[in-house]
Amino acid sequence: MSVYRRILLVVDLTEQSVTIGRRAQALAAALGAEVELLHVVEFVPVEPMGETLLPSVQIEEELLERARLRLAALAGELGLAGAACRVEAGNVKSEIVRVARERHADLIVLGSRERHGLSILVNFTEDTVLHAAPCDVLAVRVGRG
Repeated sequence: MSVYRRILLVVDLTEQSVTIGRRAQALAAALGAEVELLHVVEFVPVEPMGETLLPSVQIEEELLERARLRLAALAGELGLAGAACRVEAGNVKSEIVRVARERHADLIVLGSRERHGLSILVNFTEDTVLHAAPCDVLAVRVGRG
């Protein structure tokens, strides 16, 4: 029996998502594990400046729908077309940990950007997830951020 049966692949839908996804897909194939993809949309509150702006609820739903389409396309590109794809709205760090607990993930796979200078002092998503996750975390090194 494999140590990792359920892998939660967390992506931000940037170019690096393919690199991170390929690592998760290869690991899942080698271990016979299932992969579930997760993207979290974190809305920034915006004050409407006039009546010309669409209602914020409509804008948020459009952003979520676009993310769903992009996540499904990424799953297809990775050969994970049958995998569950989730798009959640909320605080990125909290949602990753919540979904990992809810889905009983054995491993979270996410990207980790190289940091230098003062950016080392900032609490990045992968650091928070590492310390709060209910399971192991694999941080895949991607380009500088």
